[in-house]
Amino acid sequence: MGRAYQNRKLSMAKTAATKTKVYSKYGREIYVCAKSGGHDPAGNLTLRGLIERAKKDQVPSHVIDKALEKAKGGMGEDFAPARYEGFGPGNCMVIVDCLTDNPTRTFNDVRLCFTKTKAKIGAPGAVSHMFDHSAILAFNHGNEDEVLEALLGADVDVTDIENEDGKLTVFTPQADYGKAKQAITDLLGQIEFEVDEIQFVPKGSTPVEGDDLVQFERFMDMLNELDDVQNVFHDAAY
Repeated sequence: MGRAYQNRKLSMAKTAATKTKVYSKYGREIYVCAKSGGHDPAGNLTLRGLIERAKKDQVPSHVIDKALEKAKGGMGEDFAPARYEGFGPGNCMVIVDCLTDNPTRTFNDVRLCFTKTKAKIGAPGAVSHMFDHSAILAFNHGNEDEVLEALLGADVDVTDIENEDGKLTVFTPQADYGKAKQAITDLLGQIEFEVDEIQFVPKGSTPVEGDDLVQFERFMDMLNELDDVQNVFHDAAY
């Protein structure tokens, strides 16, 4: 199961157009996470992981601090999550996660990306049952059994664990993210996670090639040009 999640990361790395857009997306996500779960990273593990990812992606401290201050003061836009599902070029399955202050505008913008690339937006739940909503934690450690024992002792539902050249990658349901990360840090201390994310991981893959691949790349470019789009998950294999 594990390596399938890399598909989405490669696509997003290709289409993350500019540093400014990356900063904006992180700022918006940090603001919403802090506003809903608390602005202190010590008590909000999701926020802590998000800030760590932002720093790894070289988001300046002032962008992070501004988002936290906005959440702390109740200032700023009232963003809400929105999720759209459908079938992309080549009939691959796609989930588009957004943060929006205008759901009607965002839906119309996302739908246009589908229709202009001969794809089809679907109803909620149209394809999400073909993905696992997983927390993914990857870090350097050689003792898989020790980590697994700590996770099970913390009542974490471990759906998969990979050990490749001394790097462990742990997969759990997204609801167990906080427990899993806490169990690992309790065991190993404040380690650096190479991957610390919650993603929709496809259960299978759909080959996309030829003209469909050209349309798929255009589709991804169009989606990632939208300010409201935070993440795109898919099962396309190419």
